[in-house]
Amino acid sequence: MIHSSATAIMEKSSALIQRLAEAGQSHLLQFWDELSPEDQASLTLELEEMDFQEINRFFKKAMEVSSSSKHEKMDTRMEPVPWEVLGSVTRDRESVKGWDEEGLRCISQSKVCALLLAGGQGTRLGVSYPKGMYDVGLPSHKTLFQIQAERIVKLQQLAEQKHKIKCCIPWYVMTSGRTMDSTKEFFARHNYFGLDKNNIIFFQQGMLPAMDYNGKIILESKGKLSMAPDGNGGLYRALGNQGIIDDMEKRGIELIHVYCVDNILVKVVDPAFIGFFVKKGADCGAKVVEKTNPTEAVGVVCKVDGRYQVVEYSEITLETAEKRSTDGRLMFNAGNIANHFFSFSFLKDIVQKYEPELQHHVAQKKIPYMDAKGQLINPDKPNGIKMEKFVFDIFQFSTMFVVYEVLREDEFSPLKNADSQDGKDTPTTARHALMSLHHRWVLNSGGHFIDENGRRVPAIPRDGAAGSVTDDGSINLKDGTDLPIKCEISPLVSYGGEGLEELVKGREFQPTLMIDEKGIHELVKNGV
Repeated sequence: MIHSSATAIMEKSSALIQRLAEAGQSHLLQFWDELSPEDQASLTLELEEMDFQEINRFFKKAMEVSSSSKHEKMDTRMEPVPWEVLGSVTRDRESVKGWDEEGLRCISQSKVCALLLAGGQGTRLGVSYPKGMYDVGLPSHKTLFQIQAERIVKLQQLAEQKHKIKCCIPWYVMTSGRTMDSTKEFFARHNYFGLDKNNIIFFQQGMLPAMDYNGKIILESKGKLSMAPDGNGGLYRALGNQGIIDDMEKRGIELIHVYCVDNILVKVVDPAFIGFFVKKGADCGAKVVEKTNPTEAVGVVCKVDGRYQVVEYSEITLETAEKRSTDGRLMFNAGNIANHFFSFSFLKDIVQKYEPELQHHVAQKKIPYMDAKGQLINPDKPNGIKMEKFVFDIFQFSTMFVVYEVLREDEFSPLKNADSQDGKDTPTTARHALMSLHHRWVLNSGGHFIDENGRRVPAIPRDGAAGSVTDDGSINLKDGTDLPIKCEISPLVSYGGEGLEELVKGREFQPTLMIDEKGIHELVKNGV
């Protein structure tokens, strides 16, 4: 029975058999006779959607680039970001207010959108659902998606209050094949977190098959190819082939903020970054944090052969990583945090003209595969590659590039790994980073914290912020304890620390402190 249906399906698909043979991928049908009719139908569908010649070209090119770049370090071709394109929240403190106002003006005209890269699953966190659905254990138990959505809600309100005009910030959410359904369902279940669902647009990044070192596509089961998302740089192809660029144009979008889901501190559509970007007449910009440790495995934004790009830590020698400027800072210190602004015209050019020029990067991986006997093998060393493009690969096409430097403790704490002793980028470090930020907001708005004995918890002046004296004469403060005080402020109350004086000035609070749209709550110790 199976065999006759197999014949029927394959008779329809003799063209497919021919295409597979021409592309050297006939092995993908080696278990055909063992598959159920349903599995045969789904494999046929999967194969028919693929352009094998294109995939083979990608493989050939990616392997060529990978082998030629392996041994060549970038050092001699690199130069740091020049001062004239660099803005900084600390060094340009007197300009930030003006940038912020310009950004809010653009937002009030509904010209700005957010574009969230949300394709990642929480595999390294030990969960199978999308990272944006993760709860890092805040007192409110809000997920990353909810925190970001509420920041958008608040920004719309701030722009409307200031400019007395109704506005919206469309939110484009790029998922991967594996996260699309669960992400859409999660947003719907939470009533789109108070946003208008017509202004949240989901779209899907592409997938590419994993391949062995000979360019053969890997089977992860007898009737299924091993597929992986094509990297966050798959964004540009998806924007074109899913009609997103057209949608932005229809809505009159002029500025696009692209960012990654995993940063709990992300200032979605940061008005100051927008204002700086617009006043500089930029077409492309990167937000960065200062890299302070030469061996921190973070890419740096710099110029290579006169064009902007991100150079990964593995692409330079230790000697270059350790170079310092006359002020003692690392020479290559613009740490990339996957947080970018694009003008619409630049993005449209990328999608329509430059996307095909982008190279795939090769990631060597241990990829489970079916052997010739039909056994699933879990290799103990890399046996193949996944090909991906990176979102920052397009910096090279910019004619007016800018870099905006912000404070790490205010704006960057990524969630990548499960909790472990002294772990880095974990739910605990993300939670602490947010609570520490909110604690500082309270201190800088004139509030105080007391311990269980009624004594004030000491606070110490914050580095590098000399001269920013608050109304009562106190210096810009941060907490003096190792562990942050438990304090959480809803984005619906404050987007970036603004508007808290009337709630906290001159008052003393005992942790855990929660401030949300319903008011101020001090939770008892064991209630957290």
